[in-house]
This record gives sequence, structure tokens and C-alpha cells, in this order.
Amino acid sequence: MSNQTEYLTPEGFRELENKLKYLRETRRSEVAERLRLAMEEGGDLSENAEYEDAKNEQAFVEGDIIRLETILSSAQIIESSGKRDHVEVGARVTVQEKGTQDKEIYQLVGSAEANPADGRISVESPMGKALIGSKVGDQVKVQAPAGDIVFVIKKIE
Repeated sequence: MSNQTEYLTPEGFRELENKLKYLRETRRSEVAERLRLAMEEGGDLSENAEYEDAKNEQAFVEGDIIRLETILSSAQIIESSGKRDHVEVGARVTVQEKGTQDKEIYQLVGSAEANPADGRISVESPMGKALIGSKVGDQVKVQAPAGDIVFVIKKIE
């Protein structure tokens, strides 16, 4: 994994810390117990489906632990500083697609915390890249699969 800075809100940092704690303290032991029980069944382990499944789950859990440790070790916490004059990581941005009346609100976060369904978009996404540095009233063009979309920045918090 790379050592690039991972931007996280304080809430996102806590969520990832809690997930890491759960994986280390609960899931690890649950998977270890599954492995122990599968081994007790005896027979040829190469033909034991439960054992193979538990080994795969163990690899997934350990990989997730390493991924979260890496993210948290390179995290930079982004604090809300109230009113902003330009879009930066952590900002909540109200935009309006040009030619429509619908307004949308997005918060720019790091990729580990991104969840577009909740309005949290990565600064590395096309929309995030287009918004960074913009000011209220600016028009930004976002490249989408169906073609370019133009948004007007209405509010920055």
C-alpha cells in the first residue's frame, strides 16, 4: 500500500478505528474458532470445504486489518473550520446542475470515507477534483460517462 496521506473527518477516523478494533478483538477470534473446529473434523484438510472457507475468511480479515492500519497510520484529520471561501477537503458544497433547479449537497472526503449515496465524495473522484479550489458562483465541468456536466457552486461550508 502507498504511504499517501489519507484525509478523514473526525467521525470517519473513529469509525475506522472502531472497525479495526472489532476485526482485531472479535472477528480474528471468531475465524480462529472456525478454523479450530474445521481441523477437529479430521480427514484430509485439502478436501475440507469448511476449513478452506475459514482460511479464506482469515486471509480477508487479516488483509482488512492491514488496510485499516495503513489508512489510520497515514491519516490527516480534516476539521470543519466553519465558513470557507473556497472548496477544500472536508467542505460541504451545495451545487446546482446548470439548466436545472435541483440542488445537491456533497462533502469532500478522502477515498477511505467516500460514500456517494450519503453525499460523501472522494477528493480523488472526477467531481471532487472539479470542485477543489472553486468558489461560490464558479462553474465547474465534471466529466461523466454520458458527457460533461456543468455545476454552479451555490454554497460552501
